[in-house]
Amino acid sequence: MRGEAHCPGCGVVLPEFDGPTHPYIGANAACWALYGELLTHEYGEIGYPECHRLTVDAYAAQHPGNREPRSIKSVGTHLSGLYLVLERGLDGPAATALKNQVLATEPSFKWLNPPATDGGLTVQDVLEMRREIPHCDVIEAWGRSVWETWELHHATVRDWVEGALEKADETQPPPARRRS
Repeated sequence: MRGEAHCPGCGVVLPEFDGPTHPYIGANAACWALYGELLTHEYGEIGYPECHRLTVDAYAAQHPGNREPRSIKSVGTHLSGLYLVLERGLDGPAATALKNQVLATEPSFKWLNPPATDGGLTVQDVLEMRREIPHCDVIEAWGRSVWETWELHHATVRDWVEGALEKADETQPPPARRRS
């Protein structure tokens, strides 16, 4: 008889599951499998939805892993994505383009102490809620829930993103002049 396992990232309690996990995202195998189910739904059943950017960023930010370089970059990257969509109001493709500009400046992300794992929406909630609520509405609620749990670090994330974008603007060559 299998027991239950607590996901170290989001806190969801699921039946123990013997399966793969991600090398640095802090999810147990059962939670990682639910994320795979959600991605299968997004790619297969509904096609690549507009809200996919939030799906990836919410999951990764909610599962920060342990303090190591890959996790630090992952959390910084995905919190930047949540900021761009939820605070700046960008759609998925525009947020991805700006996030790529941020990453191109090689920002000095630092470890942010993760928030508590209780009280927010999880991937399990998303999979249950999508039966009654439009998919992207559920994903936005999840993204907002995750973003709110990181509230203590919002100013840091904002500084990372806006500083990187200013740096990117400074390194862009001036527009070419038209010859007459």
